[in-house]
Amino acid sequence: MTEATPSMTPTDALVAVMIAVSASDEAIRTTELLTIERIVNHLPVFADYDQDRIRPVSEMVLDLFETEDGLDALFGLVREALPEKLYETAYALGCDVAAADGMLRESELVFLQEMRYELNIDRLHGAAIERGARARHMTL
Repeated sequence: MTEATPSMTPTDALVAVMIAVSASDEAIRTTELLTIERIVNHLPVFADYDQDRIRPVSEMVLDLFETEDGLDALFGLVREALPEKLYETAYALGCDVAAADGMLRESELVFLQEMRYELNIDRLHGAAIERGARARHMTL
């Protein structure tokens, strides 16, 4: 008997999305990891989150990225774990991680576009979320 992939909690799914955005360009940057840590430490949705879960969730995401249909599997797990009311939150967190290092790479943009599609984020809402992330991560 094979071991089934464990279910994710809603907060695991949010962490998985952030890790996936960071890893989408095949280089997880320190600024992105620090942004994920800051988000988990400060947002109310993570108030009861066990930060020891970040590592196994990260490993699961990276393992999925190594498989042929891993992206589809990841989005399936995310949709299963997240209540629909947190879809825009997931997208916002993904945008914050993508913007964290001051550069949006093509692979990150493609991943975010796929995420908008998979989570049924309205184009106008997506643009507003993206604009907010850009504004939060501007430098002088």
